[in-house]
Amino acid sequence: MVRNIQEEFTEKLTRALGAEFSLRWERNSKGVVTGWCRLHDHRHITTVALIVASLGGRVITITAYKTKDDQQRDSHEIAYHFDLDGCTCTVTIEVPGDSGKVNSITPILKSADWTERELQELYGIKVVGHPNPKRLFLDDTIDEGIMNDFIPLSIAMQGATSKTLWEKVLAATSQEGEVK
Repeated sequence: MVRNIQEEFTEKLTRALGAEFSLRWERNSKGVVTGWCRLHDHRHITTVALIVASLGGRVITITAYKTKDDQQRDSHEIAYHFDLDGCTCTVTIEVPGDSGKVNSITPILKSADWTERELQELYGIKVVGHPNPKRLFLDDTIDEGIMNDFIPLSIAMQGATSKTLWEKVLAATSQEGEVK
């Protein structure tokens, strides 16, 4: 009997976690298969990474976002988007609000490296056990977790869309519409 990757993933996940997750697979009108999984315990993400690695999968990207927990407090969720032989499976965990820490999967799947570092840098989520937790692109003077702050666009751009800027742009434009 030939088994597909979804069946193998589901069987391995069930064997490893029992009922500690929810999972559904969908096939769209074009035949694209997508999996949606939610882990009840954030610590199981390393188990998922081991299963993905055993099936020859990889991390496509990792997305963090703010949400509300059961008590309507701000919290973060992380969606790990895995490629399993052409099928995308998104596995979501809730970041514990008391610690703000999750385990790194980079030691298991190297393709998680940069996106886990982004989680730390942009959202202030501590990724425990990452082999290279250095910043990627933000200056050291910028606090970790900057994406958690509300910053008005006008401040973020530091007046870059002011009338003065546009006057400079227009003055630099020749009669033919080309920039000098």
